[in-house]
Amino acid sequence: MTCIIIDDEETSRVILNQLCSEVPDLDMIEQFSNAMSAIKFLNKNDIDLIFLDIHMPDFSGFDFIQTLKNPPRIILTTSDQSLALTAFEYDSVIDYLVKPIERPRFEKAIVKAKSFVAAPKAVASTESSNNEKQGDSAKTLYVNIDRTLIKIETDSINVIKAEGDYILIKTHEKEYKVHSTLKKIVDKLPNDPFFHVHRSYIINLSRIVDIEDNTILIEKNVIPISRSKRPELMRRLNLL
Repeated sequence: MTCIIIDDEETSRVILNQLCSEVPDLDMIEQFSNAMSAIKFLNKNDIDLIFLDIHMPDFSGFDFIQTLKNPPRIILTTSDQSLALTAFEYDSVIDYLVKPIERPRFEKAIVKAKSFVAAPKAVASTESSNNEKQGDSAKTLYVNIDRTLIKIETDSINVIKAEGDYILIKTHEKEYKVHSTLKKIVDKLPNDPFFHVHRSYIINLSRIVDIEDNTILIEKNVIPISRSKRPELMRRLNLL
């Protein structure tokens, strides 16, 4: 059974690694001090089990789980006992170890993990069904401006911004102000490459120039990222 550790505390990683080394058929592949490095690793590698810390800077364990399209089995590790109910809302979470982790409790978690890994895996992303939308059927969009229907190629759209009772559709060459809502237009757009990144913004993922902290740059537009949307955004990006 292959596994990795994700924990920002070095002492915790050392302790977990030692416990894992004492289990003959448990193969510790890698250790990570932050979630982003782990995501890049998992984009290229399949493993059976993750030991995942909940409280990490900028990107919590729960945020991390939401970025994974098809997560492996996960054992959460934390000094916070109050999050157990939240933890088991995720199908991929099979156990919850409270720090400091005691050997008997760790061994019990490993037994449980082995039983899950041996069974047919049925964990799927909770968001995958939401991503099945119109596919190639929404190549164009018609908007009503001053009683004239104007055709917009959807792949030319950079950003769509909510402005009161209107939305502002920005392409490379023009801007269109339309009496509508983001909710209405998001249902008309293909899921790929569009993403509702903030309550006031929809973006074309293929037009991103860079991402810094909690903002995205598309041409000259600086767009905020909602904290709740960041995990899915990271999952959809093609990270190296």
